[in-house]
Formats: sequence, structure tokens, C-alpha cells
Amino acid sequence: MAAPFSSALDVHFAVSQSDPKRPIFFTKRLKHQNPSQRFCISCKTTKSSSSSSKPQQNPLEEQSPKKTQSLSEQLQPLSTTTLPKKDQAARLSSNPKSTWVNPSKPKRSVLSLQRQKRSPHAYNPQLRELKLFAKKLNDCENNEGAFLSVLEQFPHQPNRENSLLILNSLKPWQKAYLFFNWLKTNTFFPMETIFYNVMMKYLRLGGQFEVIEELANEMVSNEIPLDNITYSTIISCARRCYHFDKAVEWFERMYRTGLMPDEVTYSAILDVYAKLGKVEEVISLYERGVASSWKPDMVTFSVLAKMFGVAGDYEGIKYVLQEMKSVEVKPNLVVYNTLIEAMGRAGKPGFARNLFEDLIESGLSPNEKTLTAIAKIYGKARWEKDALKLWEEMKSKNWPVDFILYNTLLTMFADIGLVEEAEQLFIDMKRSENFKPDSWSYTAMLNIYASGGNVDKAMELFEEMFEVGVELNVMGTTCLIQCLGKTRRIDELVRAFTVSIQQEIEPDDRLCGCLLSVVSLCDNREDIDKVLACLHQANPRLVEFVELIEDEKSSLDTVKEEFRRVLSDTKDDARRPFCNCLIDICRSKNLHERAHDLLYLGTLYGLYPRLHNRTADEWSLNVRTLSVGAAKTALEEWMGTLAKIVKRGEALPELFSAQTGTGTHKFAQGLSNSFGSHLKELGAPFKNSEDKVGCFVATREDLLLWLQSKIPSSSTVIS
Repeated sequence: MAAPFSSALDVHFAVSQSDPKRPIFFTKRLKHQNPSQRFCISCKTTKSSSSSSKPQQNPLEEQSPKKTQSLSEQLQPLSTTTLPKKDQAARLSSNPKSTWVNPSKPKRSVLSLQRQKRSPHAYNPQLRELKLFAKKLNDCENNEGAFLSVLEQFPHQPNRENSLLILNSLKPWQKAYLFFNWLKTNTFFPMETIFYNVMMKYLRLGGQFEVIEELANEMVSNEIPLDNITYSTIISCARRCYHFDKAVEWFERMYRTGLMPDEVTYSAILDVYAKLGKVEEVISLYERGVASSWKPDMVTFSVLAKMFGVAGDYEGIKYVLQEMKSVEVKPNLVVYNTLIEAMGRAGKPGFARNLFEDLIESGLSPNEKTLTAIAKIYGKARWEKDALKLWEEMKSKNWPVDFILYNTLLTMFADIGLVEEAEQLFIDMKRSENFKPDSWSYTAMLNIYASGGNVDKAMELFEEMFEVGVELNVMGTTCLIQCLGKTRRIDELVRAFTVSIQQEIEPDDRLCGCLLSVVSLCDNREDIDKVLACLHQANPRLVEFVELIEDEKSSLDTVKEEFRRVLSDTKDDARRPFCNCLIDICRSKNLHERAHDLLYLGTLYGLYPRLHNRTADEWSLNVRTLSVGAAKTALEEWMGTLAKIVKRGEALPELFSAQTGTGTHKFAQGLSNSFGSHLKELGAPFKNSEDKVGCFVATREDLLLWLQSKIPSSSTVIS
């Protein structure tokens, strides 16, 4: 064993400058450090001199394995690398603090976007000069000639470091692109991936996906590697520009290269698949990412919730909530808003209310979007109690409001029939500086007065609109005409319609349906002709068809063909209301056989898809979507069919039911009451169900006795 030794040594570490990318670690002297000061190193040798003769490797020169740099690393401050290369002596510094690593925590296989803190700018005499030059480029005229003229004044020979600094400082993207092409054309140095990444970042902000794709293909042709940041920029830009197929294409190319997507890329591509309606692909990709230790973020869950919400997929929304719970992610306000809207689309107002309450309990404050969504849901569900509670909370807690929310609240009050609350809110809007009532505000109030039959207030509001210069819209006209028609004020109806036409309002199918319903309410021919004259201006073919069905000589085949033409010119959501109104018109003129013809044609053309339902134990008639006249006609038709079945001696179920539903609107006409009255007129043995509101039931024995009593005098229709 060799003896220990002690000696005073001069120790100098030379920093190798063989790697041009290596930063200079020390640019100024450390305090309290004398470069000529000697110090002692004491050590013991335990091996032979032969082993000690091997050269010792400088620890500062050890190269760490190469890895793909993150964007923050690539874009780290360049001021420390823009000085000319000079050999400098490195000074020994204090030992760095050790970093504890949890050995039980698996290493992420998905790239993390956590950014490292940037080191402060070191003193660089060129930095100020380069920044001033970049400002000069930004201030010059936005054309190629002027830009290239300024570029001739480049203060130094362009190299990798100062060129990247200039590229990062340019705006808009057009100037950055000119500078980028200038660098490529002059070949001052080999172009690297980072230059393309920075340029693509600018192009993404400018929505220039085609140019980005050209650069990506150029990188492939020139064998410049595309890294994770390159692919992420391409995919996210394709998504922003609605090139969803391209986003999928580049994502698949990324996977084939073996690169692992980061959180941003995962969220972006999930959104792309969702917008393409590829639900299975979204779930598969999501689960693949989670399996690879990726932790989904709020954006991801918002994408999933929106996808399932648009589809009305309640089970999918529950899946999202379960996943958030499993990864211990608490929703933020954006995710809560998306989930509440999704529950509304899925027809689950109760779950939407629960989410809203969870939001409040979590300590978050709802914003205008939250309140707008929940107000729509409460209005559609006709939840008066919850609507009033929401309104009181908004006032007491000073929650934020905007114009859309004000109008949504008015619509909610109109849907539920809360007249006083709507009037107070309308007055508040008039007094405010920023939320003066607009066309939709007045329309909501017209709807409230029309539903309640308050024609005088409706007409006052109609006149007020012209006084304050608010434009009338087709929805407001429809509400007003509905109100005037119910109260049989036909002359005022004609005036209101004429004014709307003069205001260049184009009648839609809903307005035409409203005029049709008024025709069925008119008591005399003179009023009918006045309303039909208005309808003729809006839809001449519809008036011709009304005249056709009034003529008892018209054959069923002729009516069938003309009805098909009317429906082909009508939007889907207005076809059944048209048929309902036409049946009502026939019944008001005692044209019962024609009413049955129209019900048959409506069923034939798919307007009443769930009118009848049969099980082994119960046969039912569902008239929820029918008008009063159409519901009476459907009942008569059903009884006639059952009479034929009884006459043939066929088996019948134990129970029969007719479902009218229950109008939740305060001003609902009451289909259930009218239908019940008609059952009494017929003498049919149907009674109100004790278990279900808006449902009439009859046993087989009772109905059979009644039908048998009717068979001798019955034909097709029992009346």
C-alpha cells in the first residue's frame, strides 16, 4: 500500500470550447476569490501507481446523454452565448444542493410541460444593440423591399445565436417569415429544428397551417429532425384552423416516429377526434394516455364533457365525472360550465342543478356563462322554485351579469310564467346604462304577455318598440299575433302583421303555423278570410291546401299528394304543428272525416312516431305532442280500431291508457282537461290515474263492455 501524501497544488480547470453550443459558465470573477491562492488537498492512495497513472477525466467535461430539449430549453436566454468564444478559467464554487428523488414514483412516459426557471441575463454588450436592431425591423414598413433594406444593416455577422434572438423578437408573422427565408437563402449557418419551431409558432398565431405544413415537409426533405414541439405545433395549428383530418394525419405520423405526445398535444388531438365525432377513438386515446402515466388536465376533461354533452350522452358525462374523481382532479369553473351545459343538452336538469350546487360549495363563484346555462335549464324544465332561488341569489350575492344573461333570465321567466319578476328585470334593464333592452328583450316580454293573454300590455309594448327605435323581429311578431288571435282581435292582428311586413320581416314557418292556429279559432268567415289573406302573403301554397281540404269533393289521393308538397317546403320542426293546426281547422268546420284523413297522412309521413305503444299487459295512446283537436281525433281513431279488434274476437291486454302529459307552464292551455272532457262526451270508461298525472286508464273489462255497446252503431269512427 502506498503511503499517504500531502502537497500544495495549483488547480486550474480549463473549460473546453470544442462544443460551440456549450455555454460559458462564469462571465465575471467571484467575490473573495484570489486566482493565485493555493490550497491543500489531502488524499490517500489505495492502489498501485500503475492504476493511478490513468488520466483523470474532468468532471466538467463529462457529456450527459443527448435528449430532446424542451421548448423552454431551446428558447433559453441567448445573451450568454452571443459573445465571441474565448477560453476562460472556471472557478470552483460551493457544492450544489442535492435533489431528492422519490424512487417509488414511476417516471412519466408522457412528456411534461413544466418549465424551468430562466437564468437572469448576463452582461452582454451586443444584447442591447441586437434588440434595437430588432425594433428597427419591427418598425419598418410591412413589405419585402423595406424589410430587406433594413436587414442589410445587420450589426454583426449573422450566426446561430444572434439570428435566433432576432427571430424571436419579430412581429407580425409576415416579417418573421421574411427573416426566416432570408437566413435560409444566405446559408449563414445550417438551419436547425429550433428555427423551424420558432417560425411555426409565429405561423400558428397567424393561422397559416398550409405554410406550416410546407415547412414540415421541407424539414423531412432536408433531413432536419422533427421533435415533439414541432409535431405539437403542427397538430394544434391544424386544430385551430379546423383542418381536423390533417391534425389526425400528423398525429399518426408522430406516433410512427416513436415520439411521445405531451399534455398539450394529447388535449388538442382529443378535441380533434371529438369534433370529428370519433367517440371510440377519443376514449381509446384517453385511456392509452392514462395508462402511460399521463395525468389529464382540465382542458381534456372539458373536451370529453363537451363531446358527450353535444351528443346528449348522459352515461358518457358520468364517465367523465368518474374519471375526474379517479385521478383526483377537482373541476375548475370552465369544466363546471361545460358539464352543466352538457347536462342541459342531455335533458338532465336535476344533475345540472347538483353540479351548480357543487360549484358553489367548492368555493368557486359562477360567472355569466354559468348563470346563463343554468337559467336556460331551469326555464326549459319549468322549475319555478329553482328559478326564483337563482334570481334571489344573483341579487344578494352580486353575481356578474351580461347582456346575454339578462335576456336569458327574461326568457326563463317567460317560459315559467313569472310575470312580476320579468317586469321588474325589464325595468332594471331600462334604467341601466349598459344593458338597455334590445329586440330579444322585448320579444321575451311579448311572449310573457301573449302566454298570459294580456293583450293590452302586449300592444303597449309593441307601440313602445317603435317609439324607442327597437327593431321588431319575427319571433316578436309571432308572439303578438298569437296573443291577438287567442282574444279574437283580428283587426289588430292584421295591423300587426302588416307592420311587420313593412319592417321587412320575413315570415317563417312558426309564424305561418301561428296564423293557421288562429284560423281554427275564428268564429266567422269574415275573420277567417282576413287571417288567410295574411297567411297568403307568407305562404300561398299553405292557403291553397286549406281551401283544398275544405272542399269535400277533394279525394284522399289529391289531398295526400298536395300535403306531401306542403311538408317538403316546411322545416322538420314545423311539420307536426302544421298538421295539428290543419286537423284543428277541419274539426272547427265539422269536417271530422277530413280530420281523420290528415291524422292518417301525418302518421304515414312520420309526424307521430310514438302515438301508439303496445306491450303484453298494456296498450297506450300518447297524445302529448298533439293539439286538442288532433288529440280528440286520435282518441276517436283508437277507439274505432279497438272496436274492430273486439268485433274480430282478438285478445286484449289487461290495461289501456291515454297519456296527455301535464302542462308545466303557468299559462298552458290544458290538453289534459280538454281530453278528459272529450272522454266524458264519448262515455268512455277512462279515469284519471292515481299514480301518474296527465294519464287516463281503463281496464279491459270496462272498455270491453263499452265497446260492445258501441259496436252495433259503430263504423270506423266512434263519436
